[in-house]
Parts: sequence; C-alpha cells; structure tokens
Amino acid sequence: MKIGLVILLFLFFIGCSQIDSYNKTSENHSEYMIKSDPNEQFEYYNRGLIKYFSGDIIGSRKDYDKTIQLDPEFKYAYDNRGISKGDLGDFEGAVEDFDKAIELDPKFIYAYSNRGFTKTKLGDLEGAIADYDKAIKLNPKFKLAYFNRGNAKYFSDDYKGAINDYSKVINIDPKSQVAYNNRGLAKWELGEYKSSIEDYNKAIRLDPKYKLSYNNRGFTKAQLKDYKGAINDYNKTIELDPDFVLAYSNRGMAKLKLQDYNGAMEDYNKVIESDPDYEVAYYRRGLVKTKLRDYHGALEDYNKVIKLDPNFKQAYYNRGIIKTKLGDFDGALEDFGKTIKLDPNDKDAKEMHKKFQLTVSEK
Repeated sequence: MKIGLVILLFLFFIGCSQIDSYNKTSENHSEYMIKSDPNEQFEYYNRGLIKYFSGDIIGSRKDYDKTIQLDPEFKYAYDNRGISKGDLGDFEGAVEDFDKAIELDPKFIYAYSNRGFTKTKLGDLEGAIADYDKAIKLNPKFKLAYFNRGNAKYFSDDYKGAINDYSKVINIDPKSQVAYNNRGLAKWELGEYKSSIEDYNKAIRLDPKYKLSYNNRGFTKAQLKDYKGAINDYNKTIELDPDFVLAYSNRGMAKLKLQDYNGAMEDYNKVIESDPDYEVAYYRRGLVKTKLRDYHGALEDYNKVIKLDPNFKQAYYNRGIIKTKLGDFDGALEDFGKTIKLDPNDKDAKEMHKKFQLTVSEK
C-alpha cells in the first residue's frame, strides 16, 4: 500500500450466543446466577459478552475460560475467546481457539472468517484467503468474508482479485461505503485514478463524514496534479478529525507542490509534533527547508531521517546535495556512496559521486 492512503480493516465477527442471538441478560443477573449455580456456563458466557462489549477484554477472556472449563464443547466460547485473545495481541492463541471451534463444527463459518482475519494479522495471507474461501463456500452471501478476503488479496498485491471481492460486497450491500473506499484503493494501485475517485465520491455520498475517503480522494487528486482539489479534501479530513496525522502530511506535500512552503512547513511541524518518529515527515520537511534555502535546517532533518531509518536511500542523496551547498564535499561524497550502496542502479547518485570524487581529489 502506498504511503498516504488508508485502507479500512474489518475486525472479527463475534457470536453472541449459542444460537447467534445476543442474550441481553444484565451483568447483575449474570452475577446472581453464577453465585447461585456456578455450573451455569451460559451465564459466564453471557457475562463474557457483556464485558467484551464494555471494553473489558481481559475480563471477557477469563469468563470464556470458565465457560470452556464447564463445557469443553461449546464452540461459540472458543470462537469468542479467540476474538478476545486477538484483541489482546495473542494471535497464535486466537488461531488455536478458532481451530478448536472448527474442529467442533467444520461448518462454523464465523470461526473460518475470524481465523482468516487473524492469519492476515500474522502475515499468513495465503492461509487467510483459504479460510475466507471456506466461509464463502458455506455462505455465498457472507459479505464480511468477501470484504476481508479482498483485504488479504490487496495485501498480496492481487489488486484485481481485491476489486472483485469488494465489488461482491457492493452487490450484496450497495450502501457499504467501506467497500467503495477499499475498492478505490485497489484501483489506485492499478493506476485507475479516475475510477478510484468515483469510488471515493460514492463512499462520501453514502457517508459525508467518512474521513478516510476524503483523505484517499485527496491523495488521488494529487496524483492527477490537482493539488488544490487535494488540499480541499485534506482540509475536510482534518475538519472531521483534527488529529488525523496522515492528512497533515499529505496536505503538506500538496502545498509543497504549489510552492506554499510556509504552509507546508506548518503541516510538517504538526505531523512531527504528533509523531516524533515519523521519518517521512522529517524527509519532506527537509525538502521544504531546502526550497527555503535553510540548508542547515534541512541537514538536521535528513540526519533525523537517517537515524530513524538507516536504509532511507533518498535521504542520503538529498543530504549529500545539502552538504555540497554547505561546502562539505567529503561528506557529500560519502552520502552519494551510501546511496549507491543501497541502490547500485541510481544514476543520479553515480553521477554526483563521480563529480565530487574529482572535486575531492583536486583539493
């Protein structure tokens, strides 16, 4: 995925009872039932649900532990405990629970879908797609599985396959703004920028407060060199979410293209204030400072980029250029050499290295 764009991931599908309906038992009632009969596994299960939806993930997992202790064949408890484990970052443990749920019921579509999502988090995209395939085979109208399979295909660089899956979601649910957003992303990857914008337009019509699509549409407009239009979209994103750091970064780049260097500087300062370890912001601010002929400031920013990411090739090259302007030809030669080491095919770096090799040798 290209920097500047945002893809939306759906999380898990949580089963709310042994018959897929949410038992609205109050937590107080659950506490009473557990105290009066500690073998009431459904009460632990229901309390686990209540805790999960209240944000007490650790508490929900403990209640599912108790449920499983009381009823080792309760598939929904394994499935939901897997979800809680996933939320707590225990993805391997989550997969084990989904495995058990599927062992108990080989046609348990939600467990396949949830396991697929977890495998995506673990980087096992092939395994994730296989799980979504199984869920879809069991229920050809299971839109969440199509959506998440589309995401897995997207991350596998199968953009056409992702588009097909997002389109399937839209066929099932024409009001799914998230499917339009992600389909727009996949089209962007294929260079279908105008069609991508059409999808973002649709997502925004469905939800005028959908900040991700404003940001992504702005990024696509910038790709088409419509920088003013891009800035308008980033402005809207920031209006909807003043803490959306990526929108400031993207807007800064659009302002840089329009030679609004002071405006770009303000945006990158905001990004760095919010995320001091975001190397791209330092790199771009270095570009702005170079345009403003603040070479010492640019040098500091490129130094920071390289400290955060020692393999950021272009930062070495740009720092080399800055050093030539400051008369540090030895340092420039070293930076151009580092650029070539990272990318032996970089013609610009080779040319500059050759030029300043002669300059240094003539000193």
